[in-house]
Amino acid sequence: MLRDSFGRVATDLRVSLTDKCNLRCTYCMPPEGLDWLPNAQLLTADEIVRLVTIGVERLGVTEVRYTGGEPLLRRELVEIVARTTALRPRPQVSLTTNGIGLSRLARPLAESGLDRVNVSLDTLDRDTFKRLAHRDRFADVVEGMAAAHDAGLRPVKVNTVLMRDVNDHEAVPLLRFCLDQGYELRFIEQMPLDAQHGWSRENMVTADEILDRLSAAFDLTPDDLEERGSAPAERFLVDGGPARVGVIGSVTRPFCGACDRVRLTADGQVRNCLFATEESDLKTPMRDGATDEELAARWTAAVARKRAGHGIDDPSFLQPSRPMSAIGG
Repeated sequence: MLRDSFGRVATDLRVSLTDKCNLRCTYCMPPEGLDWLPNAQLLTADEIVRLVTIGVERLGVTEVRYTGGEPLLRRELVEIVARTTALRPRPQVSLTTNGIGLSRLARPLAESGLDRVNVSLDTLDRDTFKRLAHRDRFADVVEGMAAAHDAGLRPVKVNTVLMRDVNDHEAVPLLRFCLDQGYELRFIEQMPLDAQHGWSRENMVTADEILDRLSAAFDLTPDDLEERGSAPAERFLVDGGPARVGVIGSVTRPFCGACDRVRLTADGQVRNCLFATEESDLKTPMRDGATDEELAARWTAAVARKRAGHGIDDPSFLQPSRPMSAIGG
């Protein structure tokens, strides 16, 4: 198993398929974009599936989430998902996306065995969307979410980051929209993962603030029907249920002690945390002829070095050099 020195076992594998993205969200990258990784540095589809297979068959991975950048930009996405869902034991397979192109790919992804999707949507206002993402693609995202729902990729989970004086007034309308559409909304505290390194705790909308705003319009009760376990979101029943809303307080309410995630970047590096400053290379030994046993041993050794927590509140905390698009969300 992928066990660290604190007894946590990583069973949830997040795999970035590309660092490229077709949006320029302000909390992730500058308007002009970033220097993308050369294609030769990216894992091939066969290399991705090989490493995922090692994780599932040898190291106890039970859930695989494909991320980016924007994973829908990866041409072999449907093939990769189909090959992943064919593994035994079969892992749960999900996708985190900005939704652009999902209207076209939702049905093929569902047919390939994809279990569900998480779609990022930070506003219901087209002009605010253009301001945040530097692209006029609001309608595409909404159409993609509806297509995923219709294709049976349910519940469609919606990820929202609130930013002070930008979209923080939309918490209640966003939840009403998701309730009406049958989606499950999850608010995420803005994290220090932007390429510009402009994040500040003072400007971040906290989990407490989000809950205060929602509680002014809805009756929220903790969802104690199931234990939270390693899930990042605190879930609440809305007006008695069954609808729920989640709040992920990555900064102010860290859940590091129960973390069961490990990450694989698009260029084949193992990362134990979004905020890790160290990586362990699997791509180079794999391309040099390492066996599955040798790659599994390297992976196990990498996870054993996982730190106790992200340390954002520690005075010595350093923001990772890689932005979110290069790490994989």
